Amino acid sequence: MRYLLGIDNGGTFSKAAVFDENGKQISVASVPTVTLTPKPGYTERNMDELWNVNVSAIRQAIEKSSINPEKIAGVSFSGHGKGLYLVGKDDRPAYSGIISTDARAWDYVKKWNEDGTAKKVYQKTFQEILACQPVSLLAWIKDHCPDVIKNTKYIFAVKDYIRYKMTGQAYAEYTDFSGGNLVNLSTGKYERELLAYMGLEEIYDKLPELKHSAEICGYVTKEVSELTRLPEGTPVAAGMFDVNACGIASGLSDEEKMCMIAGTWSINEYIARAPILNGSIALNSMFCIPGYYLIEESSPTSAGNMEWFIRNLMSYEKSETQEKGKSIYEVTNRWVEAIEPQDDEIIFLPFLNGSNEDALAKGTFVGMTAFHNKKHMLRAVYEGIVFSHLTHVKKLLRNRKMPKSIQLSGGAANSDVWVQIFADVIQIPIDVIEDKELGAQGAAIAAGIAVGIYKDYDEGIKRTVKITKTVYPRKEYKQIYEKKYQTYRRVIEGLSGVWNHFEN
Repeated sequence: MRYLLGIDNGGTFSKAAVFDENGKQISVASVPTVTLTPKPGYTERNMDELWNVNVSAIRQAIEKSSINPEKIAGVSFSGHGKGLYLVGKDDRPAYSGIISTDARAWDYVKKWNEDGTAKKVYQKTFQEILACQPVSLLAWIKDHCPDVIKNTKYIFAVKDYIRYKMTGQAYAEYTDFSGGNLVNLSTGKYERELLAYMGLEEIYDKLPELKHSAEICGYVTKEVSELTRLPEGTPVAAGMFDVNACGIASGLSDEEKMCMIAGTWSINEYIARAPILNGSIALNSMFCIPGYYLIEESSPTSAGNMEWFIRNLMSYEKSETQEKGKSIYEVTNRWVEAIEPQDDEIIFLPFLNGSNEDALAKGTFVGMTAFHNKKHMLRAVYEGIVFSHLTHVKKLLRNRKMPKSIQLSGGAANSDVWVQIFADVIQIPIDVIEDKELGAQGAAIAAGIAVGIYKDYDEGIKRTVKITKTVYPRKEYKQIYEKKYQTYRRVIEGLSGVWNHFEN
């Protein structure tokens, strides 16, 4: 039996997981990374600390697995999309790493939408420009920290930076960079004219050579081997945007399927042989399976909102459950399950980390009275997150037929009551994928293809992906949730003229 190592760098944790050839998760190590918020709307991390966290996660995963590290056949990566990681000419970080929830460049997006730049960019990249994409962040840095751009040697996504540290070889990768408005989707190449639209001509030579997800991009160095216990010379594959990785690990290999990932971001996706060019879809990008495009609707409006609720409003309950050796999620699920949807009229807008409605929209509870308590508020959080997913799914369904079911992964998939809310709100059966680190699993499949364990993604999926259960919608809740969703939409519309008063 050979093994594969998948490394996943999300917005708050770095994870390493060891899998066998059949997708069994042998071990996993998860190490938190510190998010720096020097100003409102800024979310950064120290890149040296990030590398040290990855080293720790890799070493812990290998030690916990109790396997001979020499049997690890390959390594690959998954990572949050968007954001920005710059390496300078001295091979040191040129700036803090910027995470995908960063909103500092929102006014660049506004300007580009108003002056026609966004339309010209869309003709080449087939996607809207987001404040958290590298192009927006690079424009901001160019204006506010010009010396950083001059000093930059390489522009990376998060996984590319970790791969560079592991191998010493600098490469970019198609799924991430095509999802960041950096690649002409018609040609699959960088283009000076595209960059010039956004005033970024000078970054062209700082963009590393592009590789496909399952291509080998170097080998573990001696120095890294000593730090992590990974054998020197272990093949390292390019890896992919975590949306692709979770999709692959959920079985997304043909045009029939649709996936949702409910983590920090609300990710809703399917794949197609051609991009959607009618303007109804915000993001088209290259999928990790050559010949397919990822049709994606996403926003930072998912389970990260619940983590905020637990951290700020349930500190007592959290400490109490930890003392008893239990999980706080047992409490949250019990609270939500005890309240019927028709008995809770609170609406929550899950915009604490950003929005799929307005770049300046904020998280909001509406409809509270003296009768309501934290349990009602929490139920509104669960529902509001699902309503945000539904908004994305409705856009996707304008361009394809209804799927037979939707594969759900991410933190919400571990809650039976939350999965039932997804099914009842969307009125489509929800397939729950086996509980393991799906970002790392998708990366491991790419590594397996790179080293010849799997012939292709289809074989990798057939051997490793397992659906544990299917949750069916209850028709008696259809009208209840339709009414609540309409109220959710009216609240958003009613506040549309307010957000510009909260620019800071």
